[in-house]
Amino acid sequence: MAEADAFAKLELELRRGVVVLATLSQLRTPRYGYELRQALAERGMPIEEGTLYPLLRRLETQGVLSSEWKIEEGPPRRYYALNADGLALLEKLTGAWRGMNGAMDRLLDKG
Repeated sequence: MAEADAFAKLELELRRGVVVLATLSQLRTPRYGYELRQALAERGMPIEEGTLYPLLRRLETQGVLSSEWKIEEGPPRRYYALNADGLALLEKLTGAWRGMNGAMDRLLDKG
């Protein structure tokens, strides 16, 4: 049981490290929260509401997202999208991720 607990905790740490990049990657076009959660889950990165909405507020406060309320069919929805600073950040983080991913591939390669 201790091994399973240790794995779960370490896996959670890995997910926390990539949730920002995953979220930014899906905000190149405006999305509202539920739509964003669906897009992430469909691509293998499910995220809880209690994690997503505070993250969106933090990223907006940091100046990398813009948001606006839209009233279309149904209830009003707040749409989030990357602004120019957010696009630049996504590009930098993507480069950093690809570099780390390549390094980890080399480190984990048994050859």
